Amino acid sequence: MLQVNKPTSEINRDFAEDSSPSQTLTSYLDIVRRQFPTIIAIVSACVILALLYLFTAAPLFTSSASMVIDTRKVQLFQQQSILGDVAVDSATVETQVEILKSENISLAVIRDLHLTEDPEFTGSGGGLLGSIVSAASGVFSNSRAPSEFELTRKALERFEKNRTIKRLGLTYVMEIGFTSRDPQKAARIANAIADSYIVDQLEAKYQATRRASVWLQDRIKELRTQASAAQKAVVDFKIANNIVDSGGRLMNEQQLAEVNSQLIITHAATAEAKARLDRMNDMLKQDIPDANVTDALKNDTIVKLRGQYVDMASKESIWSAKYGRDHLAAVNLRTQMAEIKKNIQDELKRIQESYKSDYDIAMTREESIKTSLANVVSESQLTNQAQVQLRELDSSAQSYQAMYDNFLQRYMESVQQQSFPITEARVISAATTPLVKSAPKSLIVLAAAMLGGLMLSFGAAMARELTDKVFRTTGQVEEQLGANCVAILPSLDAAASVGGLGRRKQNPQQDLLRYVVDHPLSRFSEAVRSLKVAVDLNSIVRENRVLAVTSTLPNEGKSTLSTNLAQLIAHSGARVILVDADLRNPSLSRALRPDAKAGLVDVVAQKAQLDDAITLDPQTGLAVLPAGSTSKLLHTNEILASKPMRDLVALLRSKYDYIVLDMPPMAPVVDVRVTSPFVDSYVFVVEWGKTKIDVVRHNLRNAPEIQDKLLGVVLNKADTKLLARYESYHGRYYYQKYYARYGYVE
Repeated sequence: MLQVNKPTSEINRDFAEDSSPSQTLTSYLDIVRRQFPTIIAIVSACVILALLYLFTAAPLFTSSASMVIDTRKVQLFQQQSILGDVAVDSATVETQVEILKSENISLAVIRDLHLTEDPEFTGSGGGLLGSIVSAASGVFSNSRAPSEFELTRKALERFEKNRTIKRLGLTYVMEIGFTSRDPQKAARIANAIADSYIVDQLEAKYQATRRASVWLQDRIKELRTQASAAQKAVVDFKIANNIVDSGGRLMNEQQLAEVNSQLIITHAATAEAKARLDRMNDMLKQDIPDANVTDALKNDTIVKLRGQYVDMASKESIWSAKYGRDHLAAVNLRTQMAEIKKNIQDELKRIQESYKSDYDIAMTREESIKTSLANVVSESQLTNQAQVQLRELDSSAQSYQAMYDNFLQRYMESVQQQSFPITEARVISAATTPLVKSAPKSLIVLAAAMLGGLMLSFGAAMARELTDKVFRTTGQVEEQLGANCVAILPSLDAAASVGGLGRRKQNPQQDLLRYVVDHPLSRFSEAVRSLKVAVDLNSIVRENRVLAVTSTLPNEGKSTLSTNLAQLIAHSGARVILVDADLRNPSLSRALRPDAKAGLVDVVAQKAQLDDAITLDPQTGLAVLPAGSTSKLLHTNEILASKPMRDLVALLRSKYDYIVLDMPPMAPVVDVRVTSPFVDSYVFVVEWGKTKIDVVRHNLRNAPEIQDKLLGVVLNKADTKLLARYESYHGRYYYQKYYARYGYVE
């Protein structure tokens, strides 16, 4: 498909937009492929360092003990703690963890186990690294022996570094771990930490209880004095106010209660006597009391008389009915009945007088008791006024006594706790000698080394990619310059000195300039052919006969490309002339026609004829026009921009099919820019992996007339082995496979 370069405006816009490559997975894979040797080298170095560390590092062993803060406290000799029971919660457990990490516990273990005399805690670290650090520190330190304080602080630093204390989840269990080069020492120190913590807790409780006991003793003495004084004040007040207790009650209160009870009883007796008297008065109004009344009186005389009266009344009724009312017997009976009735009335009056006497006595007694009650109430009111103050004194005395009893009980409990101290913490799993080392872990170290190496190598690869501001791929050319990369030419440095058949060449420079002729089946020749195809395809759009080959900097291979392109076209049968237009440094003329007497400058100055200055290559028929006498030229750009130069190019157009101009580089001189009026297309040569992108962009940006006629860019001197890592460039494999039957191997 025909490729046409972007317009100048679009190219300039691409220059203004310095966009970074898209960070896609494909781009990252491309970076890995391009920087694969670097990545392998860094990862290998990290793994080697990890292996060196594993072989030289001293093995470490970790032993762990477990402790629990038991919420079910032992209550053997105490009902309640003197200092109060604190509920065990998450904050309490974390507090105990920090206590385990405190310097008091650590220093106690160091002191008990004499760790200041252990080289592991006061000497150098184990392994090769520790020996190196110790030797280096010994060089810069003085020869003074360290003091006991310095040894202790150094041992404490090593001790805290190797000790681990943590809470297991949300439980009340704490895990104590210690790491040492000696497995038995690790277990011994872990158990010593647990023991020191328990001893510290017991000692703290003992000291707190002892201080509480001392304070309680002083407080008990003070309370005893205060309670005695309060009780004496109560007794003195009772004596002063004639307040006497009886059975736990005041005397006046007891008298008031007794008198009140007697009044109630007397009042009831008076009511009862009055009721009997009233009943008796009612009975006196009857002639003969009925049987119920007589039974109620329980008087034998009345009962007997009433019985006689009833019998006589019965007989009188019978005889009156039988003999008549006036019969003597009936009259006698009625006389006897009257006598009996009179006797009954007399008896009832006697009883009435008795009841009246009882009633009067009850009334007198009630009045007497009421008088006594009034007196007692009067005395009680006076006593109650004094009793208010008495209650205050008594309450104060009871309070002091209660406080005294309570503090005395607490003091006895504190004495018991001093003799039998307890703690909430206990060891549930003692530390044992570990059988397997805990560090360094070989798999983890190697995995970390590989991971770190991968990260470091990828970072180094990214850094190399970001700092690699040269052209290496066709995509970079199209993205940065907005031009087509028409060919990638492999480097000919090695091939120039050795021929295709293995024979040594006499002139390597001549071999480079005739490489397409001597090696027609090489990849270099095929790349030059792709440039010729691009020229022919571009000829469909516009006339493309005058070709100028230039570059940004010297030594990028523009002369080699222009010569090989011209020879390739001429070798195919076309009429081609190669013109050395690099008037400042005509290296092409020195290589091809070192003995030429006339050249381009002479023809333009009309000092020589064109036919006299041109020489032909007998093998390819290529016409060569050297630069000529250029040693004293100062304004070469004026010569290339002159009308005779344009006329010469027009003359060459009429005689040749293609005109190949070897132009000077663009960065040092401006000669290329003045040739745009008579040049059809420019071929821009960029050295692969060496020419800076910003330099090329700067030169093309400042030469819009070159951009308008830019045929494409050629990446020259490419390292095909490295190029395969930057893009899919497998030309060498395909060329060797395709041309193997010709017996040619490049």
